[in-house]
Amino acid sequence: MNPMPPAVMTFAATDPTSGAGIQADILTFASIGCHPLSVITALTVQDTLGVDNVMVFDADWVNEQARIVLEDMQVSAFKLGMLGSVENIAVIAEIMADYPDIPLLIDPVLSSGRGDELANEEMQAAMIDLLFPQATLITPNSLEARRLAFNDDYDDNEDASLDDSAKRLLQMGCEHVLITGTHERSAEVVNTLYGSKGQIKSFHWERLPGSYHGSGCTLTSAIAACMAHGLTVEEAVAEAQEYTWQTLRHAFRPGMGQYIPDRMFWARDEEDESEQG
Repeated sequence: MNPMPPAVMTFAATDPTSGAGIQADILTFASIGCHPLSVITALTVQDTLGVDNVMVFDADWVNEQARIVLEDMQVSAFKLGMLGSVENIAVIAEIMADYPDIPLLIDPVLSSGRGDELANEEMQAAMIDLLFPQATLITPNSLEARRLAFNDDYDDNEDASLDDSAKRLLQMGCEHVLITGTHERSAEVVNTLYGSKGQIKSFHWERLPGSYHGSGCTLTSAIAACMAHGLTVEEAVAEAQEYTWQTLRHAFRPGMGQYIPDRMFWARDEEDESEQG
């Protein structure tokens, strides 16, 4: 019998375009050599322009999907994306509490790239109270970081420093925070990793042209996959950013909206080389 690749379980909503959501997670896990396990939290109606409708799954369905697989298979990392409801967040928190030694990576999805709201204030509060204290790493973009960190005071702090935002998020119980800088007005994209002692490292990336659908899903899933292979948080964050940047550099635009990261860019590079040879 062949050895099984490390398995990563994702909790997320569907995306029919496979740009983001659970399809993006599955593609990323597979591309990095992991076996994907998926728990669907909601169905979405969306295209590359934005989200038009969401049907959230009942929390019992979410619980049953996860529990039956976890009783059958060993999981090396968890990744959370769009969760759909306070009830789903509560039941997922109970599941995570039963597996405290397995890395938990959270992409705190608050809205779509177009700005469609995907998490109300009650859901944000539930994430902060129930999930953040269990998180190995959360990966908000700069807008999400400020919104989560300052919550009710966000309107007065929407220009707060990312260092202050990270400090507040760490005080909520997260072990590490990676704040991505794609939404900042900077020549380069600067992503910064924080831990209990403050800033660990900043990573500088060339800012690519275009708007991308699913870059956050890809990054968090890639970190989860790298950790499932045994890398430390800092090692996984570095490797996953390189992978994600390459998926964006090779991105394609299949519709009228955003570009979609090419998670299998390396396979097509190999094909091109073989054809040239």
